[in-house]
Amino acid sequence: MKPNTNKTSNLRRRIIQLAQQQAENEALFDSIGQGALATDQDGKISRINQVALEILGLKRSQAIGKWFPEVIIAEDENGQEIELLDRPITTAFLTGEPVTTSMYYRHKKGSVVPVSVTVSPILMNGHPIGAVEVFRDTSHEQEIDRMKSEFIYLASHQLRTPLTAIKTYTHILQNGYSGQLTADQTGFMDNIIESVDRMNEIINTLLNISRIESGKLVLDSKPLLLANIIDRCLLELKPQIKAKNLQIRTNIQHQNTVNTDPNFVHEVCANLLSNAVKYTPDGGKVSVSIRRSGNEQIIRIQDTGYGIPISSKNHIFNKFYRSPNVKQIVSEGTGLGLYLSSGIVKALGGQLWFDSEEGKGSTFYFALPSPTQAKS
Repeated sequence: MKPNTNKTSNLRRRIIQLAQQQAENEALFDSIGQGALATDQDGKISRINQVALEILGLKRSQAIGKWFPEVIIAEDENGQEIELLDRPITTAFLTGEPVTTSMYYRHKKGSVVPVSVTVSPILMNGHPIGAVEVFRDTSHEQEIDRMKSEFIYLASHQLRTPLTAIKTYTHILQNGYSGQLTADQTGFMDNIIESVDRMNEIINTLLNISRIESGKLVLDSKPLLLANIIDRCLLELKPQIKAKNLQIRTNIQHQNTVNTDPNFVHEVCANLLSNAVKYTPDGGKVSVSIRRSGNEQIIRIQDTGYGIPISSKNHIFNKFYRSPNVKQIVSEGTGLGLYLSSGIVKALGGQLWFDSEEGKGSTFYFALPSPTQAKS
C-alpha cells in the first residue's frame, strides 16, 4: 500500500505545483501594464487581461473562448475594417515572426481607439500553437503629436515674416544701395543670405509636415517630365557635387511622364539626391535612373556612401531620426527630410523604399503612378 500512497502524494504535489504555476502565470499576465491577450492555434482567445478589457469595453466572458476577429474589430486610418489576412495575429502565425504595427480597435460602444500592437507567435517545434498580443492605447500620444504639429505650423508661419525682412534688407546692403561694401562685408552678407535660405528651407519643411499630418496638403497636379526635375535638382547640387569630386551617372529616358504636383516631386527628389551627395565620401559615385514599370515610373537614386545600419532601417522614415553612424561624420541635418518625403509620396499615391548596407551605400526608390500609354 505504501508505493500507492507515495504515488498519490506525488500526484497531489504535482497538481498543487501546476495550480500554483498557473496562478503565477495569470497574475503575471494580469500585471502587464498594457492590453494583453493570448490565442490558441485556432485563433480563439484563451487569456486576456483587465487593461485589454477596459480598452475594448468588454467583459471577460465576452472574450474568453471566442474567435479573435469576432471579438476585436480592427480598422485602418480610413475607417475600413482590416481583413483577417492583414491582421498581425494572422501574419505572426503565417510567418512565425513577431509583428508590430498600428491600427484602430473598435470599442464595444462604437468608438475607435488608436492602438500600437505587437504580436509574437508561440512556437513548438517550429510550428505556431498560439500567439500573444500586447497593445496600448495611443490616443494621448496622438493628441500630443497633434498639438506639436499645430505649434510648429503656427511658429513657422510667424518666423517667415522676419526672415523675409532680413533677406530683403541684406540684399539691399549687398547690392550697394546703402553704400559700397568691402570684400569682407560682401562675404558676410553672402553667409547671412545662405543662412536665411537654409532657415526658409527648414520652415517650408516644417509647414509641409504640418500640412501632411493634418491632412491639409493641397496638390496641384499637372503633366510633368521627371527628367526636368532630376536635371534641376542636380543643377542645384552642383557646388556640393564639385566640392566633393563626386561622379554622377544618369540613365534617364526623357519621355518619362507623370501627372502629379511638380513642387512636391521636386521636394522628394531634392531630399533623396541631397542625402546621396551629403552621405557619400569624397570621390564617390551617385547614380540616378528613371524607368517605367507597369503603371509606375520609378526613380532610382544609388550612392556609394556610408549606408544604413540594420538597427536603423526600421526607423529611417521616423521624424527627427538620424542614423547614428553618420551623426559624427555629418553634423548638419534635422532628420526631417525622409519623414517629409515619405509623407509626400504617400499623398501623391506613390511608394518610397530603399536597400542599404552599412559601409557600402544606399539605393532609394521613388515610384509614382504613370498615365497609361495610348495603344497604337
